[in-house]
Amino acid sequence: MVEIKTPEQIAKMREAGLVVAAIHAATRKVAVPGATTKDLDDAARKVLAEHGAKSNFLGYGGFPATICTSVNDVVVHGIPDTETVLQNGDIISIDCGAIIDGWHGDAAYTAFVGSGHSAELVGLSRVTEESMWAGIAAVAKGNRLVDISKAIEGYIRRQPRPTSGKYGIVEDYGGHGIGSQMHMDPHLLNYVDRKRGRGPKLVPGFCIAIEPMVNLGTAKTHVLDDDWTVKSNDGSWSSHWEHSVALTEDGPLVLTAPDGGKAKLAELGITAAPDPLA
Repeated sequence: MVEIKTPEQIAKMREAGLVVAAIHAATRKVAVPGATTKDLDDAARKVLAEHGAKSNFLGYGGFPATICTSVNDVVVHGIPDTETVLQNGDIISIDCGAIIDGWHGDAAYTAFVGSGHSAELVGLSRVTEESMWAGIAAVAKGNRLVDISKAIEGYIRRQPRPTSGKYGIVEDYGGHGIGSQMHMDPHLLNYVDRKRGRGPKLVPGFCIAIEPMVNLGTAKTHVLDDDWTVKSNDGSWSSHWEHSVALTEDGPLVLTAPDGGKAKLAELGITAAPDPLA
């Protein structure tokens, strides 16, 4: 069952989304050489407290932190700790969420630690982020869930192949419905699986977290003994980008973007829905 939200509920999700955006801003400042991943988690906890919000990661299935910190070949669900010290040249994907009055926000981004990153790594993050925006642009009345998957995969497949050989679109993890829970129906693939059909129709009140994960090599992954940390099988580095998006009567609203997605969607020829909190 897909949960359809009222405009009032979407406004609450926008509040939660802005807290997530604030966590992203705070953790970007801390993601520097010499910082531990625990330092980033501490920054996220401070933002949550300042906004009177709850973490939807802490305790979820036993997860022990407020954010996921996935460094280099860690694809998703890296656990912050005091032992992992960021080094110049690392990349890190930070995934986090927030709850306001029972309504959820969830988003992720990839950051570059220090300087000197190769054009290949810069390209990996760009392709992953832009594929997410291609998916967001497909959140339109009359489309179906598969149209989001098609847009994500299509964007990635159209990019020039990196010198390492390929972009591996991770298949074991994907996007999800979001609202009164962090993870809800429907599950969103980042590629097209014709056996799954076209999925539900997108209607006003439909909310989805769109989150491509792309490796600079194989798409295959494995989970470490902590039952959380996911790594690429071949040690290739990975990028993860995510936004929570609501479809309204006036078009898409990117709940976790500070401007609601207005600027980026305009580049794609799409008018973002008005911000309900403006």
